[in-house]
Amino acid sequence: MKAQLIAAPKSRYSLWGSVPVTAVPGLSCTPRRAVERRMSEQGKGSASASAAAPAPGSDTYKGWLFKWTNYLKGYQRRWFVLSNGLLSYYRTQAEMAHTCRGTINLATAHIDTEDACNIVLSSGGRTYHLKASTEVERQRWVTALELAKAKAIRMMNDQSDDSGDEEPTSRSDRSEIQGTLKILVSKLDDLSTCNDLIAKHGAALQRSLSELEGLRVPVEGGEKIKAVNERATLFRITSNAMINACRDFLDLAETHSRRWQRALQYEREQRTHLEETIEQLAKQHNSLERAWREAPTLASSAPSAPTANKEGSERPLKEEASDEDEDTEYFDAMEDSPAFITVTATENTQHRRSQSNLSGASGGQPSDWNQDDHVSVGCNDVSGKEPQLRRQRRTHIPEKPNYSLNLWSIMKNCIGKELSKIPMPVNFNEPLSMLQRLTEDLEYHELLDKAARCDSSMEQMCLVAAFSVSSYSTTVYRTAKPFNPLLGETYELDRWEEFGYRSLCEQVSHHPPAAAHHVISQRGWTLWQEITIASKFRGKYLSIMPLGAIHLQFHSSGNHYVWRKVTSTVHNIIVGKLWIDQSGDIEIVNHRSKETCHLKFSPYSYFSRELPRKVTGVVADSGSQAHYILSGTWDDKIESAKIVQSSRGGSGSEGKQKTVYQTLSPKLLWKKYPLPENAENMYYFSVLALTLNESEDGVALTDSRLRPDQRLMEEGRWDEANSEKQRLEEKQRAVRRRREAEASDALDEECDNDSGREYEGYQPLWFHQRRNSFTGETNFVYKGGYWEAKERRDWSMCPDIF
Repeated sequence: MKAQLIAAPKSRYSLWGSVPVTAVPGLSCTPRRAVERRMSEQGKGSASASAAAPAPGSDTYKGWLFKWTNYLKGYQRRWFVLSNGLLSYYRTQAEMAHTCRGTINLATAHIDTEDACNIVLSSGGRTYHLKASTEVERQRWVTALELAKAKAIRMMNDQSDDSGDEEPTSRSDRSEIQGTLKILVSKLDDLSTCNDLIAKHGAALQRSLSELEGLRVPVEGGEKIKAVNERATLFRITSNAMINACRDFLDLAETHSRRWQRALQYEREQRTHLEETIEQLAKQHNSLERAWREAPTLASSAPSAPTANKEGSERPLKEEASDEDEDTEYFDAMEDSPAFITVTATENTQHRRSQSNLSGASGGQPSDWNQDDHVSVGCNDVSGKEPQLRRQRRTHIPEKPNYSLNLWSIMKNCIGKELSKIPMPVNFNEPLSMLQRLTEDLEYHELLDKAARCDSSMEQMCLVAAFSVSSYSTTVYRTAKPFNPLLGETYELDRWEEFGYRSLCEQVSHHPPAAAHHVISQRGWTLWQEITIASKFRGKYLSIMPLGAIHLQFHSSGNHYVWRKVTSTVHNIIVGKLWIDQSGDIEIVNHRSKETCHLKFSPYSYFSRELPRKVTGVVADSGSQAHYILSGTWDDKIESAKIVQSSRGGSGSEGKQKTVYQTLSPKLLWKKYPLPENAENMYYFSVLALTLNESEDGVALTDSRLRPDQRLMEEGRWDEANSEKQRLEEKQRAVRRRREAEASDALDEECDNDSGREYEGYQPLWFHQRRNSFTGETNFVYKGGYWEAKERRDWSMCPDIF
């Protein structure tokens, strides 16, 4: 027997079109007996194992194949599993539980057959050269691979076309029906594929029979008869696969037909029951409303109290209440879900109450907010009209291009790559960096300007709480991701002449990513923070948890406030329309007076009767006695109401006794600015956000405004922005590798020589670490020098990061 030569596999044909394959090491096809003998020497039992695999028409196909490894080892026997459009292989069947040696996605793969026994799979830069023990076994695998490829392509197209908006609720019944329909369509397409294969093999069989009829030499007749037998065998295998697919389709259709009939009947009954229930509730609501209007007033202990409001409807009063009860609001305590009963105060009783000495929970405050305060804090001053700017700034940016985004087309290119080296396209971003998003917290800086003028620390706490909530108002429609800042990147916002403050941010760490922020205002306050973002992907949603404390100090009083941000959740990450929710608690502490404010951000619930995006809060003194109630939504407004009396109420839904707060009429602390015109085509940017990336002279060389990929994206040149973003990220990795090499060299010198140099590592340019005396934490604070360098126009110390 001649020695077998190692040769390059030859390309013959593919069901999906003729695809030439470049010369890749393989084995020449030997006669079937020699192949079977050689396969049995390398590992017996492969034929039986493959024979036991499911039919090619089923969803999963398993068996032994020989895979080309290298010139030294040649073909090695491997266990292959075909499932869900992916072909995976293992060294042994036992490895299926823990170790996969490789996977190729058939949706983008080319399937080629070189000779009677070989199969070539190629996808991107990955190619598998496989060999079956016989031609019949090879054809079984080719049929299974072609069916799996057709299914994978259909699934990918269905996912790319599925862009419908979904509500943030589970649609299990609808998903089940849609899934069943997709399975039925898939089975029907399997029948069509098998039909094409039968036509193809039938034509080949017909050609072989035609050639057999024209033969005269007995030797050639024997060879052709042998070929006809093999063709007939392939035809039989494909026919069996089609018959099995037909049987599966019919069984599935019959099963789900009965299930759909039962489901339809059940839904009809449920709809009838729901209509009856709603009708009964409407009748009960009307009867309760009539009973409440006709109820007698309990005025025995308060004869001077008015018995009717402006509409003439009577209100029951509490036995211990004074003549101010009709103008009182009731707030449940924070231990349970708040329930507010609001009665609007009249102007006369409001003035009378402010002149009287109120007892109870007011705590002996010197004075209440007067009517002037009410106007100045309201929407007519703080949030109702736009401040007059000395410099005309831009009011629009180029509109967002309408680029379709196929998540699968991005994810498929990430298979097998290191996670840190996967370039995320700018399609997911908005043309602002994380440093600029951090600066957006100053959108409603007027709240802090007014808080600095407050004489009462309680009123000041209310305004600080409103400011902490206002920073979330811009996130309601902002589902895009900001650019991750490069290490050493900075951003300044100089509004000293217009609004009296200057803001500076710097990316002080890259692993983990951390940004330091410092704001100084000539109107009596300083704010600083260090924020690190932690995130957790939980399948359907992404939780974003800002870590780090926010510090605010007022110059005249010395009040030092500290709080932390709540968790942001991005829903419908995989399928559906993205939407954002804020949930959690904020505890604001005045470390000088020990006063506190507890804010609760209620998470969205489809079944809740509460107002969406609701925020409630209680302001208490150092003795935990409540003075103010805060209420509103984080995307619209926040109001405050002063507490005049508190009492223990009934038990809540969880068995806890609730506190009922009697308050004055609420005052508007903050209201959201309206979005600019055409905001939906400008990434839903606010008025301030539109100006953040506006070009300015004299900024540092590391400023985010000078970042090229972000600027290209803002101009609508997304393809160029993607290339530039990849270049910047690779440049940052090269700098990090060089810094790590320097640290390693310094460590080696220190080990070899006791007097070796000590490597300091990266040090931020404008911030340094200091320990906070209030929280005990060590964080980055501003060390000065930036604004002086800007006046000198000297940025020679800045690194080259762009």
